[in-house]
Amino acid sequence: MALRLVSDFDLRKDVLPWLRAQRVASAAAGARGGGPGVLENNYESLRILNVERNGNVIYTYKDNKGNVFFGLYDCQTRQNEHLYTFEKDLHVVSCSVNSDRTLLAVSLVHSTEEGRKNELQPGSKCLTLLVEIHPVNNVKVLKAVDSYIWVQFLYPHVESHPLPENHLLLVSEEKYIEKFHIQVIQEDGSRVVIKDSGHLPRERVAEDFVWAQWDMSEQRLYYIDLKKSRSILKCLQFSADEKFNLMFEAPLDITLSDSGFKLVNFGCDDLQDQENLSKHLTLCVFTNHTGSLCVCYSPKFDSWEKFTYSVFHFHKGHGKTFTAALGSVDSQVTKGLTFLNLDYYLAVYLPGHFFHLLNIQHPDLICHSLFLTGNSEVVDMLPHSPLQSLSGSLVLDWCSGKLYRALLNQSYLLQFLWNTRLDCEKMAVLHCVLSCGGDRRFLEAKIIQWISENISTCHSFDLIQEFIIASSYWSICPETSNMDKLLPYSSVLTWNTVHSFKGYWEKLNSNLEYVKYSKPHLHYNNSMVRREWHSLISEEKTGRRRSMVYVKNILDNATKVISNLEARNLEPRLTPLFQEEDNHQRLLMGLMVSELKDHLLRHLQGVEKKKIEQMVLDYVSKLLDLVCQIMETSWRKHSLHPCVPHFSGRASAAEFKVFHIMTRILEATKSLFLPLPPGFHTLHTILGVHCLPLHNLLHYIDSGVLLLTETAVTRLMKDLDNTEKNEKLKFSIIVRLPPLIGQKICRLWDHPMSSNIISRNHVKRLLQNYKKKPPSSVIHKSSFSVEFLPLNYFVEILTDIESSNQALYAFEGHDNVDAKFVEEAALKHTMMLLGL
Repeated sequence: MALRLVSDFDLRKDVLPWLRAQRVASAAAGARGGGPGVLENNYESLRILNVERNGNVIYTYKDNKGNVFFGLYDCQTRQNEHLYTFEKDLHVVSCSVNSDRTLLAVSLVHSTEEGRKNELQPGSKCLTLLVEIHPVNNVKVLKAVDSYIWVQFLYPHVESHPLPENHLLLVSEEKYIEKFHIQVIQEDGSRVVIKDSGHLPRERVAEDFVWAQWDMSEQRLYYIDLKKSRSILKCLQFSADEKFNLMFEAPLDITLSDSGFKLVNFGCDDLQDQENLSKHLTLCVFTNHTGSLCVCYSPKFDSWEKFTYSVFHFHKGHGKTFTAALGSVDSQVTKGLTFLNLDYYLAVYLPGHFFHLLNIQHPDLICHSLFLTGNSEVVDMLPHSPLQSLSGSLVLDWCSGKLYRALLNQSYLLQFLWNTRLDCEKMAVLHCVLSCGGDRRFLEAKIIQWISENISTCHSFDLIQEFIIASSYWSICPETSNMDKLLPYSSVLTWNTVHSFKGYWEKLNSNLEYVKYSKPHLHYNNSMVRREWHSLISEEKTGRRRSMVYVKNILDNATKVISNLEARNLEPRLTPLFQEEDNHQRLLMGLMVSELKDHLLRHLQGVEKKKIEQMVLDYVSKLLDLVCQIMETSWRKHSLHPCVPHFSGRASAAEFKVFHIMTRILEATKSLFLPLPPGFHTLHTILGVHCLPLHNLLHYIDSGVLLLTETAVTRLMKDLDNTEKNEKLKFSIIVRLPPLIGQKICRLWDHPMSSNIISRNHVKRLLQNYKKKPPSSVIHKSSFSVEFLPLNYFVEILTDIESSNQALYAFEGHDNVDAKFVEEAALKHTMMLLGL
């Protein structure tokens, strides 16, 4: 199952045993009142009424006489408490208890019409009461009206001590919301009573609305009113001092009737006909800690063939409407649509038909969302009874009396990743799995194992590339606000102002400002690093180099990255990486640290510089670590030796497979211009020489797939003898080296070919700025007794240049390379060509 429902509360398990125990105790004491009462066989009347902000559950039940009892389950102590008893046959509409458990607000109607005529005030249908319950004392009538009322206490964000004033929301079926201010005082020690109960101050919070939702966790009220037939969504935030502010109002592109009335999360709404739930519209608002705000909407169901729903991503400034085909007309919809809040994801679920998992962090990429339909077990994994998504990931099943915490099932998703054949599902599930958190090392190892087995089965995107980018993103972003807008999250990238508040509203405002005013892409990319790195390498090839201080700072950045990486991974490595300096890769990772740090300092406001520097080191280290993990997995899987392979000998089948994986890693990182661990190119080249025929090897080198490093070529010259095949290989390698490295390597190869190359380079350097002078009358005899005038004359010119400008043209570090060396090399080469 893609979702895992973890039970937080179950009426049958957490309440019934306590009620039965109370019944036995009451019977033994001969008690007939004041306690939980005698349920007899009336257990089916037990139902949940409300879930408060602190997680406490309020429930009700009736005994065999029709008396109504109210109880509370404390989610912290996991204990039950009896709150109050009405010794009348009443039906509870709504109920709420204040945070100190001293006041109980309840809205009641009579169970029968006859009872309503006899018991309630004339003309009234609903009675709203405020009861003192610490201890049970006075009862205050707040409303006695001919319309339904719902009640909800506000909960302070700080619950360190009892508050002298409580605040209660009353929601009327007549489309208005009031807030009562209730002061309490202590009398006779610990007894809590209402102060001046005859004159409770109240104020109108909202009116003329057609829909409202209460967010218990964040103490927010969302409601919609109609202005000129337009649906306007408004939000009120209740603060710690119980004041409230209108945070925003925004039009919604949906059609609502002013004759309708719908409440969400104001307790259990069993007044609605559950059998016809699928025919009613569904509308709810979801938020999370990253500053996202989603409005989910499904209109009244009027067709058996398709189902339409919309998700408005306010934090991104756009919305999407989806239409799902339900199949044949025999496939009737008997249950309503369920929207579930899963932190970074939102689930849309229609029992028996489809399951849609939407990425709300990055809704612009549909390929990051997962849609399942048909006979998949995931489509039937949730209870078929109506579910209500509360704040966060809490889900309430009113019918069964169970409170769940809905979580993404990482184990199932990993299994699904192995089994799916569709590229779009692979990408969606990959991101979904990484967003779950948990033991990241274990998770990444499982994904790498899957990649190594399926690397050639994905054609729409690069598996390694997407994994490296996504895993690095999810390792950093959850910890720091706004990082999701500054770091790349995928390799396939193509309203009224909110008030200035802290916390959630600050993050939502940041999201909106990004949508309104930012450049199309604030996500970091390595384009600047690419240009600067190529510039530094070009300078190195030509022998020029800018300020040594600048280069030293770049290399120091790389040293910090490697140290940070090694500090986080204490296990010995199997792969022979990090065994050489590899200045090119160190320059690349050092430049990336520098550019990424500047990027975050520009756009990440309010974060300390030291924290940003550490985040950058962690991010770049993570990129390298993921490559190392892929290598380690491949090395271990194919049982390769931890030492660097020798050039001699034939390649094994295991080396072929590891070479293929390394080539795919290189392809993945090359287009994104990401650094690789020092020693990667050396190891890749050694395996390439082992695995490829010469013509293929040279093609890989010429096309840039294999990068010749000084370390790799030096080992090649030392490891291989001078057979005809090896001579051809060595010569083909040497002529492809940059001049400075080529000159060093030629000195290691004692062979006429290398002498010829050294001579050519020496002559080229000497004659670069040569200006012809009058011929000398003295001709120096060659050391060989060969009278070959053109060669004699040429050697004389070289000798003259060397003697007149020795300091400038001396071959660095090779004093024995001179005109004499060139003459000998030329003669030997000529004799070899003539077969002498």
